[in-house]
Amino acid sequence: MKEQLYTIPLNDAVNANDECPFCFIERNIEQDMIDFVLGSAASYMEADIREETDKAGFCRTHFQKMFDYGNTLGNAWILKTHYKRMIGEMKKEFSSFKPGKISLKDKLRKTAEGNSIGVWTAKKTESCYICNGYRDTYERYLDTFFYLYEHDSEFVAKVKNGKGFCLPHFGDLCNGASERMTEKEQKDFFAMLFPLMESNMERLFEDVAWMVEKFDYVNKDADWKNSRDAIQRGMQKLKGGYPADGPYKLNK
Repeated sequence: MKEQLYTIPLNDAVNANDECPFCFIERNIEQDMIDFVLGSAASYMEADIREETDKAGFCRTHFQKMFDYGNTLGNAWILKTHYKRMIGEMKKEFSSFKPGKISLKDKLRKTAEGNSIGVWTAKKTESCYICNGYRDTYERYLDTFFYLYEHDSEFVAKVKNGKGFCLPHFGDLCNGASERMTEKEQKDFFAMLFPLMESNMERLFEDVAWMVEKFDYVNKDADWKNSRDAIQRGMQKLKGGYPADGPYKLNK
């Protein structure tokens, strides 16, 4: 199948032979968004972009990554206008706040959200411009994955011969198949996917287990085999991401 512009990133991810092609894509998207927010293009100086970042804010993880990335002025501009909006929203919440006790009955029935200020802060804590952007893009990549799986035999072969997926993205693929495929298509898809995941989870187990054995004196001169980076790969397989990655920095 001839590559299209929208299929290139997914093909690149599969060709990378990573522990999970969607982790590969996730990292690229996240880094592209951090570049967009704080990089040399200076989008943080654009009023419309800062309006969006002011509204959404950033989660704790991405604030940390933005700090590590660098660009003191960019971070300061983003914080300045975001604080201005947050203070305005906070004052509005305070002015409309009415103390009240939530009954145990309502709490058990889950008909009460809780203290209105607590609800507001929870929404602010969960909201993140970068997370939101990734989620929107990720859904399109899932659509592209299933499109390629149904129309590109070469892509299917690469997936079958790959290293599988991390557990979180594997779960997304299972849900995605149920939403996008017929029962017959699902049957064929899962017949490929389940053995692929099982064999690669066992492969990671063997790599980690051999690393443990290497610390035994009797194996001090034995070959490390594929275990030198087993810890970070093993962690990635279970939870996603790249545990061994250092901070992503501004390219000056």
